[in-house]
Amino acid sequence: MGRFLQIAGLVIGLAGLVLQACITIPASMEAGRSFLGSIIFLFSFFTILTNIGAVLVHTSLLSPSGYAWLPAFAGPRMRAGVAVSIALVFIVYATVLAQLWQPQGLFLFCDVLLHYVTPVLFVLWWLVAGADGRTRWSDISWWMTYPIAYLAYALARAPIAGEVPYPFLDVAKNGAASVALAALVVTGVFLVLCILAVLADKGVSRLRAPGVRR
Repeated sequence: MGRFLQIAGLVIGLAGLVLQACITIPASMEAGRSFLGSIIFLFSFFTILTNIGAVLVHTSLLSPSGYAWLPAFAGPRMRAGVAVSIALVFIVYATVLAQLWQPQGLFLFCDVLLHYVTPVLFVLWWLVAGADGRTRWSDISWWMTYPIAYLAYALARAPIAGEVPYPFLDVAKNGAASVALAALVVTGVFLVLCILAVLADKGVSRLRAPGVRR
C-alpha cells in the first residue's frame, strides 16, 4: 500500500507541476510578465513549492534497496515537515482560496491535483509508510521556518512585483492589520498541524510495533 501511494503521489504530483507550468507561464506572459518574471511568479506560490517538496521526498525513496537518492529529502524530519506543509495547502485552499476564484479547464484540473489529490496521497503515504516514530518535539521549530520564510518572501516581493500570490497577503488592499491577522491564523493552523504530526508519528510507530517503547 505504501509503495502504491508513493508511486501515485510521485506521478500525479509531477504531472500536476509540469502541466501547471505549461499553462501558467504562457498565460502569465500574455498578462504582461516577462518569461523570467513568469517563472518567478509560478514559483512564488506556497502550493507549488510544497508540491515540489513532496515530489522530491517520493523520489528520494524510490530505490528498492532503501538507498536514499536525495538524502536531504529522505529523512524522517523532512518527510513529516512536508506532510504538515502539504496538509496546510489542502486546508487553506479548501477553506479560503477555493471561494475566491473559479478556475476553468486545465487550470481547474491542476488546482484539484495540487490542492486536493497530492496532499491526500502524501499524508496517507506518510501515515502508512513514512512515519517511523523518529520525529521530535524540537522538530517543530525547524518545520516552522518554512512558512515563516515564505511569508517574509511574499511580503518583501509584493511592493517590488506589485502583486501577491494569495489575496489575504495583500497589504495594499487589505491593510497591514488584516494581513497580520491572516498570517497569524495560518501560522497557528500550521503549528497545530505540527503538534498533530508529532503525535501521529509516535502513535503510528507504536501501532506498527506493539509492546515496543520508543
